Amino acid sequence: MRVFVAGASGALGSRLVRQLIERGHEVTGTFRSPGNAERLRALGAEPVALDLLDADAVRKAVLQARPEAIVHEATALANVRFARNMDRVFAETNRLRTEGTDALLAAAEEAGVRRFLAQSVATYGRYAREGEPVKTEDDPLEANPPPGMHESAAAMRYLDKAVTEAGGIALRYGAFYGAANDGLLEPVRKRQFPIVGDGGGVWSWINLDDAAAATVLALGHDGPAIYNIVDDEPAPMREWLPVLASVLGAKPPRRFPRWLARLFAGAPAVMMSTEARGASNAKAKSELGWTLRYPTWRKGFVAAYAAMTATHREAELAAQGAGHEKANPARDHSEFSVERVVVTAVKTASVCDWLTVCAGRRSADAVAVDFADSGSS
Repeated sequence: MRVFVAGASGALGSRLVRQLIERGHEVTGTFRSPGNAERLRALGAEPVALDLLDADAVRKAVLQARPEAIVHEATALANVRFARNMDRVFAETNRLRTEGTDALLAAAEEAGVRRFLAQSVATYGRYAREGEPVKTEDDPLEANPPPGMHESAAAMRYLDKAVTEAGGIALRYGAFYGAANDGLLEPVRKRQFPIVGDGGGVWSWINLDDAAAATVLALGHDGPAIYNIVDDEPAPMREWLPVLASVLGAKPPRRFPRWLARLFAGAPAVMMSTEARGASNAKAKSELGWTLRYPTWRKGFVAAYAAMTATHREAELAAQGAGHEKANPARDHSEFSVERVVVTAVKTASVCDWLTVCAGRRSADAVAVDFADSGSS
């Protein structure tokens, strides 16, 4: 099958291209950064530079490739820093999920492409925050997202509706893991990613290789359809975050009350930490015949990051042995106060920033414990 993969150079897209090539498909893969052309060519794909927001260019690229299927995996999330206002962080990705989807669907219709798959989302508070902790594709989506997430939620709804109304398949992926540059790794290593409140927000994870495998299988099925592409074990943050920290060789995560996290990290972070619902993969496994290599994040985290962590430690030890350890300037701990933390942190935009303020002080752990024990939520 000739497959046109938009966003082929990304964390998921590159794994998808490799698996498609291994199964004998011909792949045309789009990219934006110049250095990614050779990467795609090395995987066996035909690289095409493309701005998905340029509808005319999309039309020309699709007509020239003459694909039998299109897979939309394009996002703009590389190296993003999650902030209080998620809509600002996801602004370009939201456009790719609306304008980019429209451009690809229009090109698909003109080119006579019958199979169309697109990346959607199953986690991060996508499903209604009520009732059971694990949701199916038939359960309602969250109708009232927190401030700072309205545009992002609307963009995901738009994609699901547009794709399925065109006869395509929306793949609601869980939280991805498995890439060496996962944005979550350093904050967890540095204890800048805390458990908020009771940590009861349920997350559904998915290893990138398993996500790609499910996508390949979905190409063999007719739409319209929606599938949750997640692993077998949705889990609250208070369970998975300490495990991830341990695998990364980090100390246990700090704990912060809801009110403090809401003040500095924003309502979306609090919602995802305390109220989010997970997703069931029963439909995808049954209808797609999908078998996961990593059925649970417990084993998946180890497989993805244990060797990486060992290498990270070796590099640190080597640097120290060579005398390259960075000197830490003396701190005036007598000036530490909650008020100073608040004044400094309120100037920042991200949860990582305000936790860094705390983590850089001798009393950070004591402050976190004091907050957690204060009874505030």
